[in-house]
Amino acid sequence: MIRRVIQIDKEKCNGCGKCVHACHEGAIGLVGGKAQLMRDDYCDGLGDCLPNCPTGAISFIEREAAAYDEAAVKAAQNAKKQAVSGCPGSAPHGVEYVDASQLRNWPVQIRLAPVKAAYFDGADLLVAADCSAYACGSFHADFMKGRVTLIGCPKLDPVDYAEKLGEILAANDIKSVTLTRMQVPCCGGLEHALQRAIAATGKKIPLHVFVVAN
Repeated sequence: MIRRVIQIDKEKCNGCGKCVHACHEGAIGLVGGKAQLMRDDYCDGLGDCLPNCPTGAISFIEREAAAYDEAAVKAAQNAKKQAVSGCPGSAPHGVEYVDASQLRNWPVQIRLAPVKAAYFDGADLLVAADCSAYACGSFHADFMKGRVTLIGCPKLDPVDYAEKLGEILAANDIKSVTLTRMQVPCCGGLEHALQRAIAATGKKIPLHVFVVAN
């Protein structure tokens, strides 16, 4: 059927994620640091997301699209609520309750993250060696809460993190940087990259380093 749905200009999208939160139907997601209409049948065509986009990347278009499926949207909303706020005692046998995530941004890989995004401005930044999140059981509460998170592994990613991190720090008003790394030599590469990135900006950005013993 021909009906009105949203379209997203990826060139204008800055990956801030405001449209994702504004879309109560869950029709929008972030893919590769850009907003994307994930399901036509979840888009009601009313456009609550439009006024929340700071770059004007979202507009309406008339095209062939699946009909809006209100029942499917409500089912997905209920499933999400149960997953996030379900009572541990009511969980099915064999299923453990998982606390709500403290993740505030997406994507989190350093090499995939946008250089400029609204969530960076005025933020406390967490840069984590990816193994450190698995080695520390209270990682979300101790380190991710209240911070914007980026992760990476200098041993596995064939890139110089200093360049990308320097671009992010230079383009945004970052209040502080916290680094979590493992007590292994390869993680030192991430710490050195951050030190070089901060120095290159000329800004006085506090850097706090936490080493997780393996």
